[in-house]
Amino acid sequence: MDSCLRLEDAYKRKLQRIKVKSVVTDTFKLGKSSTTRYCKFPPLKFVLLFILLATFLTFLSSPNVCNQNRTSRSVSRQHFVNRWIWGSASDTRYISNLEIKWDEILTVLKKIPSENKIKAIGLLNFNEREIEQWKKLTPSANHHLVLQMDYADKNVTWESIYPEWIDEEQEEELPKCPSLPDVEFPRKRVDLVAVKLPCRNEGNWSRDVARLHLQMSAAGVAASFKGNYPVHLVFVTRCFPIPNLFTCKDLVAREGNVWLYRPDLDALRQKIQLPIGSCELALPLGSSIERDDNSGKTQREAYTTILHSANDYVCGAIAAAQSIRMSGSTRDLVILVDESIGDHHRRGLQSSGWKVRTIKRIRNPKAEKDAYNEWNYSKFRLWQLTDYDKIIFVDADLLILRNIDFLFKMPQISATGNNGTLFNSGVMVIEPSNCTFKLLMDHVDDIESYNGGDQGYLNEIF
Repeated sequence: MDSCLRLEDAYKRKLQRIKVKSVVTDTFKLGKSSTTRYCKFPPLKFVLLFILLATFLTFLSSPNVCNQNRTSRSVSRQHFVNRWIWGSASDTRYISNLEIKWDEILTVLKKIPSENKIKAIGLLNFNEREIEQWKKLTPSANHHLVLQMDYADKNVTWESIYPEWIDEEQEEELPKCPSLPDVEFPRKRVDLVAVKLPCRNEGNWSRDVARLHLQMSAAGVAASFKGNYPVHLVFVTRCFPIPNLFTCKDLVAREGNVWLYRPDLDALRQKIQLPIGSCELALPLGSSIERDDNSGKTQREAYTTILHSANDYVCGAIAAAQSIRMSGSTRDLVILVDESIGDHHRRGLQSSGWKVRTIKRIRNPKAEKDAYNEWNYSKFRLWQLTDYDKIIFVDADLLILRNIDFLFKMPQISATGNNGTLFNSGVMVIEPSNCTFKLLMDHVDDIESYNGGDQGYLNEIF
């Protein structure tokens, strides 16, 4: 009996605890419901909302996002997203750690003729401190426009721009180059475009997507308005700009790491309309281009080849001349020979149509004595044929099977692919220039040729 009473008492106490717990739970639910009903935003949520709002306002007022360009306020959606995600972080491919010597910039700017007043300056790839220095250096300019552009995707590599093979007949798919984001073109015409270029110390510094992208963008800004008005470009870089885009004939002045150009805008527009690499056909087969210039102007164009060190290719050069004439071309034929080519062979070359010019050989300083490539830097003499505006070089052992005069419409340096990202120097379009010849000669000791010959060297330069 006592045990039953004790069991009953225990049951009552347990039941009482359950009732108390139920009351507490209901009270908590009521409190939670009341809080939700009458106070939807507790203090913590207000704090979080304030932080997010402040962050967004800071983001909008950031110099990296707020375009200082007075004439172009819009920012592309991708650029906006990139800045939102990455903040002020920059793509390391585009960064140049070169310390600018402002006295060098001031020296080259003085070379700009006084009648070409600099009213608007476009600045590309400079940091905020450098932009402020530009403003102090050029106070007479009314506008300092900070040019904005997105970075190229990481999957855009030199190999994708210069693929080893494309479908030249376009039977399966149309060859297409990867896209490089466009710079935001200013609505106001600029008189000077300044850009800071990266230059890595690696052996392939010239095969740099970011460096190419910046130079193409600078060229696009310079040529963005119609007409051939005076526009100058300033490049701040340890390595020289692309010589087949900014030719040494357009070089006004150089001081240390600062280069000043005044390009021919009509020629520059033609160049930037071409594909950026060998990923597309620059001139699809079957394109309708006039073979002959009927303007009545004297054509300063010629086919050229070169013989040096031996007579082995004399017969090949004679056959090459005949094939050019049989293709219907009437352009001059010019052959460069050294003293190793005797009078007998020279007469044979002349009888086949070649205009023979004697040159002094150029030794490859990195070649071994009597090696096959010891004198093949003699090909650089082609750039000294300055009585011609443009020449097509063909190796002496080639035959021309159909008229290729249309190549005279192409800029320097246009050539066929050889292997991967490299071009073959056996057929090239060249624009002779003594300053380009000097550029080639100035770097023979410090630029390595991948194959030890002229082809590897020219691939590094161009």
